Amino acid sequence: QVQLVESGGGSVQAGGSLRLSCAASGRAVSDYAMGWFRQAPGKERDFVARITGISKTTFYAGSVKGRFTISRDSEKNTIYLQMNSLKPEDTAVYYCAADRSLTVVRQTTPGEYDYWGQGTQVTVSS
Repeated sequence: QVQLVESGGGSVQAGGSLRLSCAASGRAVSDYAMGWFRQAPGKERDFVARITGISKTTFYAGSVKGRFTISRDSEKNTIYLQMNSLKPEDTAVYYCAADRSLTVVRQTTPGEYDYWGQGTQVTVSS
């Protein structure tokens, strides 16, 4: 199985940028489809972005499309979430997750992912 550790969270003003990292160990990230989710206080965990395991096809939630970019560095066994034009409503704990269904492009349900990291806090102030 794979172990996932997120980093890169922090506090930023609206309009700013952050890049989150998710370092994997135990298995290659290319063996999975990888996703980013976020959870704000008192709310459900929501899908943000996904990248498939072979073709690196990406898929985004509508609320972040055009602002966020998911990518993968197989040499570093790490996935990234570049977040630009951040808004206060992007404030949440961000989680990365691995899905063994590595070729499925559109999978937004948290329960369909097999492994999770511990999360990293992102706070956007207005």
